[in-house]
Amino acid sequence: MNSMTYKKFLIGISRFLSTALHPLLASTYTTLLVLWVSVLCAQDAGVRIMVLVVVCCTTCLIPLMFIGALHHFGIVRDKQLATREERRLPYVVTLLCVLCAVAFLHHNHAPLWFLMAAVGLATACLLLAIINLWWKVSAHSAGIAAQVAVLVQLHVQGLSAFNLLYLICFTVLLTGLIGTARMVLKRDTLWQVLVGAAIGYTTVAVAMYYS
Repeated sequence: MNSMTYKKFLIGISRFLSTALHPLLASTYTTLLVLWVSVLCAQDAGVRIMVLVVVCCTTCLIPLMFIGALHHFGIVRDKQLATREERRLPYVVTLLCVLCAVAFLHHNHAPLWFLMAAVGLATACLLLAIINLWWKVSAHSAGIAAQVAVLVQLHVQGLSAFNLLYLICFTVLLTGLIGTARMVLKRDTLWQVLVGAAIGYTTVAVAMYYS
């Protein structure tokens, strides 16, 4: 494999990871983990799927449509929101959508620890939006690190349905891969990746720990 082919391969893999682990999917992935690897996996499958669909529509599809509308009307030039300025409105809308998901879980009597995981994600969104006023932080790293925090807390608090050690290790590996992918694509710097991961992990871990 020559250097040009290798570079194209590396960029292709990085783009795939950036799409598959998009930060707007963080709430959906977190909900999927909570409902299928925690003690809640004993609940009716139809109910779990309904909750997952509602969370996905609220925290992913609505923000995606909003970003698409901003791009259509020329308010943002890049759907990937490469610049700090282009992220301001989407961050606000995403935060509101995550808060709606929190309200939905609360209304449907979700366990406190599940609700606090969602609150942790909302807190991460708020911090990213605030910091973005001065400095760009990797939302991709924050999203995947939040899922690491969920898995660790499920394990530590005895809320897992089975041994999560291998899944935790795999998710930590994904955290490193997505951080590397963002740097390969020159979307984020090392410090932006590290700070994003710290925000995502800390907010969710603290929220769940004190639930």
